[in-house]
This record gives sequence, C-alpha cells and structure tokens, in this order.
Amino acid sequence: MNVEHEVTLLVDEIRRLGNKNSDGKTTVKFGVLFNDDQCANLFEALVGTLKAAKRKKIITFEGELLLQGVHDNVDVILLQD
Repeated sequence: MNVEHEVTLLVDEIRRLGNKNSDGKTTVKFGVLFNDDQCANLFEALVGTLKAAKRKKIITFEGELLLQGVHDNVDVILLQD
C-alpha cells in the first residue's frame, strides 16, 4: 500500500471511531485507534501513518510520536472534513 492510500484509510477510521469536539472537528483517542481490530488489520504501521498524516496537516496530535499505553489518552484530531 502507498502512503496516500493509508492516510485516506486513516481518515475514514478516525471518522468511524471518533466524535465531534467543541470546535466541530472529529477527534479520537490514540488508544481507541490502536486497539481497534479493524485498524489493526488495515495498518501495518499505524504510528507511521499517523506521522505521515500529521506532516501533510491532515491530522494533529500533541508530540511527535505516539506510543501504545503511554499515549492512549492523546487526542488525534482530524483537521479536514
């Protein structure tokens, strides 16, 4: 799979699992994404896909890297709808 395709799939998964925040943007906790069975089957490297999407300014999250357990409560925010 190419990165563009994986980023598109990631956006779909954030929409499926997330909720609108007070700004009207879709947000999901990293732990929810990481522990979801469908996401686990779609993404070989979820963290890499998240970093690529952040670099393209499609999503945002605090910090540079998200790790399971440590960052489970970090919001992943979809910037484009």
